[in-house]
Amino acid sequence: MKAAQKFNVVHPGAKLGAGVEVGPFTTIAEHVEIGEGTVIGPHVCIMDYVRIGAGCKIFPGAVIGAIPQDLKFAGEVSYVDIGNNVIVREYATINRGTRASGKGVTKIEDNCLIMSYVHVAHDCHIKQHVILTSYVGLAGETDVDDYAILGGASAVHQFSHIGTHAMVAGGSHIRKDVPPYVLAGRDPLCFGGVNIIGLRRHGFTQQQIERIRDVYRIIYQVGMNVSDACRKVEEVLEPSVEQDIILSFIRSSQRGIIPHKANIPDD
Repeated sequence: MKAAQKFNVVHPGAKLGAGVEVGPFTTIAEHVEIGEGTVIGPHVCIMDYVRIGAGCKIFPGAVIGAIPQDLKFAGEVSYVDIGNNVIVREYATINRGTRASGKGVTKIEDNCLIMSYVHVAHDCHIKQHVILTSYVGLAGETDVDDYAILGGASAVHQFSHIGTHAMVAGGSHIRKDVPPYVLAGRDPLCFGGVNIIGLRRHGFTQQQIERIRDVYRIIYQVGMNVSDACRKVEEVLEPSVEQDIILSFIRSSQRGIIPHKANIPDD
């Protein structure tokens, strides 16, 4: 470990891997594990019960592992678990989980980018390659699936679910679940089409994209309720991996999915 020993406080019980760098005026608590090659900048606070993987970069002012802002929290041991190659930018805050929720861990998987001033509340689960742009706020128990991107200053209601490869416009108020592969924008938040550019960037073929578009044409444009539309998709379209992911997401939604813009009255 490389550390400016006179200017930071690293508890002797903390477990720091080979090549970990710790900047000045940083505090690392006892029950902390940090993987090899991770760089912790100055003025960072890493509290108890935090696990951080290898190759991460934590920028100045970040606070990781504070107790949850949740009245159900009763002082129990709970965790923050951050994967490998995660970037946490300036003044982001990531809170521990709450056992009363049944999880007890706030989890960020590999290769995520958590930009400045983002807040990740208790028991959120952020999967791989997610980008949370500056000032995004995730309320407790939010799930964000692989490759999703949330635009700056978006606020997410507790228990919400953002699907894989979805892209949400900046400044959005996310009160319902955002299905996989979609663009979402406007206020109230609504379906704005398929995230074609994002899918192409991640290697989706034109055939895969067309399959996704066909599913959403039925879900959003034929005038059926969501349950009937899901059944119609299975009746008239050939099975596919993309279809399975979309229908599984919609059927498991607890908050309901965002509507089509045509179903939102203009002011």
